[in-house]
Amino acid sequence: MAGGTTTFGQAACAETLAERRSFLADGLTPVACQSCGTEVLVRKHSREHTSIQWTRDPATACPVYAELAAEGGSTALMNTCYRLVDSIAQAAKIGAVPIGDDEESAS
Repeated sequence: MAGGTTTFGQAACAETLAERRSFLADGLTPVACQSCGTEVLVRKHSREHTSIQWTRDPATACPVYAELAAEGGSTALMNTCYRLVDSIAQAAKIGAVPIGDDEESAS
């Protein structure tokens, strides 16, 4: 197994590495933007809290981000693309993206 380090540069134990992998990958659902087709990975922790993991550079994958980048703006400082937000909301509404509260109550 590949090693890893903590924030402080110390060797991380196997449990920490497993927890990190779980946090970064488990429960992520692919969602494609209904406007441009860009796919991201999404986790809805609750109805209000959404984590988005980009699988490609937003400035090249998303036309809204690309426009900002072309104007010299930083995509790191931009709110999530409103078209993508709408697509994620729609996916959650139809049940394609589980919502954390729903997952917990189903257990």
